[in-house]
Amino acid sequence: MFSFFKRKPKPEAQPTLPPQAEPAPQPLAAAADPVVTDIPAPADAAPQPAPVLAPEPVIPVETEEDIEIVAAPATAPEAKRSWLSRLKAGLSKTSSNLTTLFVGARIDDDLYDELESALLVSDAGVEATQWLLDELKKKVKAERLTEAAQVRTALRSLLIDLLQPLQRPLVLGREKPLVMMIAGVNGAGKTTTIGKLALHLQAHGQSVLLAAGDTFRAAAREQLAVWGERNNVAVIAQESGDPAAVAFDSVHSAQARGTHVVMIDTAGRLPTQLHLMDELKKIKRVIAKAMPSAPHEVLLVIDGNTGQNALAQVKAFDDALGLTGLVVTKLDGTAKGGILAAIAKTRPVPLYFIGVGEQIEDLQAFNATEFVDALLS
Repeated sequence: MFSFFKRKPKPEAQPTLPPQAEPAPQPLAAAADPVVTDIPAPADAAPQPAPVLAPEPVIPVETEEDIEIVAAPATAPEAKRSWLSRLKAGLSKTSSNLTTLFVGARIDDDLYDELESALLVSDAGVEATQWLLDELKKKVKAERLTEAAQVRTALRSLLIDLLQPLQRPLVLGREKPLVMMIAGVNGAGKTTTIGKLALHLQAHGQSVLLAAGDTFRAAAREQLAVWGERNNVAVIAQESGDPAAVAFDSVHSAQARGTHVVMIDTAGRLPTQLHLMDELKKIKRVIAKAMPSAPHEVLLVIDGNTGQNALAQVKAFDDALGLTGLVVTKLDGTAKGGILAAIAKTRPVPLYFIGVGEQIEDLQAFNATEFVDALLS
């Protein structure tokens, strides 16, 4: 299994008290029995805490501040090569269009015109494409580059510079519970992403609670319940009603249990459906009533195959919710990859994870250098 985590340097050892007996760690709930609560929807103005389950023992960690998800995960060499090969395969169409330009090419206007077309076709967008071309021409002139291979190397450097601001670590342990609100349109892979993250978090000593906030689709609740069973994680759900009620109850349940992370699934929303976007804003407000500092992370899951529509989603959800991070899924298949350049240039929200398939190891922390090398290899 891949690891996203590293330990921060620990302070000098301090005197410790004699150890006390603690109960053995136990799962939050039976694997085949996700928690189902049936509570009335709280009023938006003043929701009341719903009854929660009694606290259960959780998996201890050494400290609450010493774990972070990093952009360069430490993995076994074989697994790392497998991941990079799948990423390259997913981006092969764009890679082919870009790399063939520099084979025996002359550095002239024709090369720049062909590069412009290739970048636009890759979904890089007009703004990012123009910036890359302008900076590339400056670099070629300043460094007196004369070979096509040198221009390709210069383009690699510029792409890494452009995408580097998106590479941020997702730090855990700064709040307990750490409340994560997950948004996105239908079909982007929200629920699957939540399930994968839950397993990774558990593997590193973080107890997890899932909230099935998509109360409008029974299939969404069932899918999240399946992930709860797979990961032996409790799921807060109700068959119908206000999704804000589920979010509110899940935060209080996590507080009572001493859970480390709460991930709240939300119903798929198109950014053009204003009344549905207002519902997401309500969920965020209600979460803050349950825990004033929450939500601590607002993540948007986007499908890497949707092209410029993905950029429109980032803008709309960021304006409505104030995004703290992105997860780009489905970078295998027909994905073009250039959309990351468009996001970096116009709305540089941190990109925590990218995914290239359905398996748990197919979701990895974003690394700008690895991504660019896959794009230009």
